[in-house]
Amino acid sequence: MRAPFYRGRLDGIDLDRLDEPDMWACIPILGKDELRAIVPDRFHAEFCIAPRSAVVEYWCSGGSTGRPLFYPRSAADMAESLLAFERAYPLIGAAPGDLVHVSFPLGVHPVSSLFARAAEHCGIATIWCGAGANTPSETQLALIAELRPSIWAGMASYGLHLANLAEAKGIDLRASSVEKIIVAAEPLSPVKHAKLERQWGAEVFDHFGMTEAAWVAGEGARHAGLHVWSDLWFVEVVDETTGVALEPGAIGSLVVTPLVNNAVTPFLRWSSGDLVSLHAPAGGDGPWSIFPTLRHARRTVGFFKVHGVNINHPDLEDLMFADAEITDFRAEVDAGAGGLDVLRLVVEGRRAVDRDALARRVADAVRRTFQVSPEIVLVEVGAIAKAFEADIKAQRFIDRRG
Repeated sequence: MRAPFYRGRLDGIDLDRLDEPDMWACIPILGKDELRAIVPDRFHAEFCIAPRSAVVEYWCSGGSTGRPLFYPRSAADMAESLLAFERAYPLIGAAPGDLVHVSFPLGVHPVSSLFARAAEHCGIATIWCGAGANTPSETQLALIAELRPSIWAGMASYGLHLANLAEAKGIDLRASSVEKIIVAAEPLSPVKHAKLERQWGAEVFDHFGMTEAAWVAGEGARHAGLHVWSDLWFVEVVDETTGVALEPGAIGSLVVTPLVNNAVTPFLRWSSGDLVSLHAPAGGDGPWSIFPTLRHARRTVGFFKVHGVNINHPDLEDLMFADAEITDFRAEVDAGAGGLDVLRLVVEGRRAVDRDALARRVADAVRRTFQVSPEIVLVEVGAIAKAFEADIKAQRFIDRRG
């Protein structure tokens, strides 16, 4: 209520009745487009509730759904955020004596530094590498071989990239020292999960967070969903259209309100752009068993429309990665001759694969699934890895139609 941004938005809200669902539901859901509408140099004055002198760090949102935003954090915010990240390691059974190789992008995106600092607070040694733009991927493979980390932490797409590069160089990551993998910052489908485990020969643990909060949920040893830190964040699942809260287990839009780390930025009922389901505590996993669990469905954005057909990026990615002969791919849409759009799939297969058979198989699978005939371009092993090397998030889906 102290933020100018909320002036008029919270009229009629009774602060003494916030624990009543009907009253809480009167608070409007907040989305990124509304914050992007604030002129950047007015963001602090309009949205924030503490002076600039209280700020010790800025976090950048991922920007995968549009122009990134920069959020200020106070010293108290940072302490609360680290508390959340410190749960990542005991949750997966990590302890002093482990060594974590951190490959999340380093910079104003907070995830890399927080995972590394949290590990150190837990007495776990760290290798701060960042992604390929920070430390070349070939160097990272050499460090894994030389320093022998037991845990690798990074985005799933970069983990696949490292595995593809390793294969191109004749390195078998399944024989490496890495036993556990922490992934976050992008949705992890069962197909991508299985591919990552297959290529690394390691156990994969999915984690979920957002810049508007911090680390919100993580997967434990039982792999029975992601435990939601409901003591730190108030999490809701609502109908995408009506905003009405859904019953446990129903898939809807994720809405998060930080109960901590909100000394500067008052995120109220923040819509993350994810479709999830929320479930009762699953039991097991020791002290984490008291927390509800979350299952990620997909992001609410990310698709091509080709010949009138919506092709969801996650669905196409799952289709491609389900083929064990495909090491990597990139999808492009171009405006073709005569006004007919072209879906082009740049595909990298394993060394000994029958290239013609692979091209036919991929084209047939895409036609059956999406009713669109793609153009298939086969490239040599390692070609896509080079193109992805400098990206914070691999640009696997490119629309060239302007």
